[in-house]
Amino acid sequence: MRVRLPLLCLLAPALLLATTSAAIGQTGETFTATATVKTAGGASATAPVTIKVDRAMPQAEADKLATAFKTGGVAALRAALKGVKPTGSVTLGTGKPTASRITIERATDKGRLLTIVSDQPILHLGAGVPNAKPKTGYDFSVVDIEVDAKGSGAGTLAPAVKIELKNGAFVVSDFASELVQLTAVSKK
Repeated sequence: MRVRLPLLCLLAPALLLATTSAAIGQTGETFTATATVKTAGGASATAPVTIKVDRAMPQAEADKLATAFKTGGVAALRAALKGVKPTGSVTLGTGKPTASRITIERATDKGRLLTIVSDQPILHLGAGVPNAKPKTGYDFSVVDIEVDAKGSGAGTLAPAVKIELKNGAFVVSDFASELVQLTAVSKK
């Protein structure tokens, strides 16, 4: 399993101070991209991705979720998410949109980084067959895209992840052993 750390940046309150939600604006944003995965054996697959961002999460809301996770783990995070308005959605190929529950936007030297989290998996990639049965605990998904002022960029998609707290740090373990790259990210 590949371990990812972007959620550390997402949920660690001290790192959330640089949010720039004004870029999303009142009407939201929609990005398109191409998801590409290549296995160690050389097989590859691509699919279109649509990322809709209706709102970035205010600092106080993100802090509340981070505190819930730190004090009670995934169960407390899920409880804290009840009643939280979705922040947008992620659609892989012709699949159904998966509602995003957390969207954090931060300024970077290239533009801005959007970290988008859903409290459900988009796809259990790497289980060998489409519509693979979920593995216990891999029930979130994470998208990271970095875009410039024009909305162009790249990123990654972790379609099924487990979120844990280890040694005081948030760790995201990916169900898939291959990294899903998001290329040709473009604002519509």
